[in-house]
Amino acid sequence: MPSNSGDDNVLQVLVKNFDVLALPLVALVYPLYASVKAIETRSLAEDEQWLTYWVLYAIISLFELIFSKLLDWFPIWPFLKLIGICWLVLPQFNGAEHVYRHFIRPFYMNPQRASTNIWYVPQNKLNFFPKRDDNDILTAAEKYMEKHGTDAFERMIVRKDSYERGRRGGGGSNDYMTFDDDYRY
Repeated sequence: MPSNSGDDNVLQVLVKNFDVLALPLVALVYPLYASVKAIETRSLAEDEQWLTYWVLYAIISLFELIFSKLLDWFPIWPFLKLIGICWLVLPQFNGAEHVYRHFIRPFYMNPQRASTNIWYVPQNKLNFFPKRDDNDILTAAEKYMEKHGTDAFERMIVRKDSYERGRRGGGGSNDYMTFDDDYRY
């Protein structure tokens, strides 16, 4: 029985290159069609979905451009990208909205807070050990403790507390708890 080897070869090529064939359809053709459809229907939700998708697609493309040499070492990358793009595109998963709301939008709305949630970014980028000003309250407290000791500093705080209570007419109820200086914990 003669086999049709030409058809088998075409089928083999299609299976081996599934990611190369499917990725442009899923990542570009369908989103382009859906974007045009969203523009024509005047649906704000669809416009937001597809604008979000295109922002994420641009980020993925930039990531690939920057790390192309590294991604060449991972033969599974095209399949992972295809699965990720499907998750972003297909309305059943609504992945583009999820990524945008949980990662992109918080960073865009408040970059300082979002970056501290991801990793620590020092406020003074070049000066990791800033010199304290002599007028700084912490510097003054440190100098006082160096000169008089920590016990004297604690007694000064307790005296200030009792002084403030006296100024407010604190003869009645005692809102504060004072500790005896001689008490050992």
